[in-house]
Amino acid sequence: MRRATSLHRPRRGEQGSQKPYSQRWATILFMAAIHALALVALMPRFWSITAVATLLVLYWVTACLGVTIGYHRMLSHRAFRVPTWLERFFATCGALSCQHGPIDWVGLHRHHHKFSDTDADHHDSNKGFWWSHMGWMFHEIPAMGAVPRLTGDLARDPYYRWLNSWFLSLQLVLGLLLFWIGTVSGAGGWALVLWGIPLRLVVVYHVTWLVNSATHCWGATPHDSGDRSRNNAWVAALTFGEGWHNNHHAYPHSARHGWGPGQIDLTWQHIRLLRALGLARQVRLPQAASPQG
Repeated sequence: MRRATSLHRPRRGEQGSQKPYSQRWATILFMAAIHALALVALMPRFWSITAVATLLVLYWVTACLGVTIGYHRMLSHRAFRVPTWLERFFATCGALSCQHGPIDWVGLHRHHHKFSDTDADHHDSNKGFWWSHMGWMFHEIPAMGAVPRLTGDLARDPYYRWLNSWFLSLQLVLGLLLFWIGTVSGAGGWALVLWGIPLRLVVVYHVTWLVNSATHCWGATPHDSGDRSRNNAWVAALTFGEGWHNNHHAYPHSARHGWGPGQIDLTWQHIRLLRALGLARQVRLPQAASPQG
């Protein structure tokens, strides 16, 4: 099947550089600290049913409502529209994932689609699994200077500008709330904080990054998307449907990513519900994806 959209794709070496700038030590230290605290959370003294439930609920709120619905399909690709209050709710859930604010996240994602798997792509999968998974974040990459030019629609919104600057502060508010809930419920304040913030962040980070790495390495390629994107069932299971990545790169503005036999797309089911409730409109689908599915 032919690709639905055409993007300018520079030849290898036309844009970007094989040689990144200096290391981003703030990012390296932050990631090291978060992963260390996630290991602390797994100590037996912090385990409880309440802690596990907290992780699962916040995983859904941040990974599904926030990253896949809010940051990705709604803001990055404008695959559907919702009322302003609901759009900002989803964007706030996305900011709780601590993957930068909406302007930066959307800019990076649009940049990836514009130059997918070329030198200019900041997480070019041709540079290896580690680079596309997380290594790219630890370096200053020349091509990323073009990212701010891709988010003018979001930068005009004062709330998104605020969220983009203060997304880290949301973790403090969430931490205080979790500590209070854990103390009152008897589950342990620090247990809920550790499971609800560092452990949850690490899980959501790596699951999100698998879409950049694993789905550009392993899986089926039913569409000619012009890059290395693949449909990967196990990544789709972890990411609420984002693993149908070859479908997505072939039809990037579709609100639905999984439409083939057995391609379960839980994010699309959320959007279908929003549409049935009259909250989602202008839902974009390619001809390949049946609106009834």
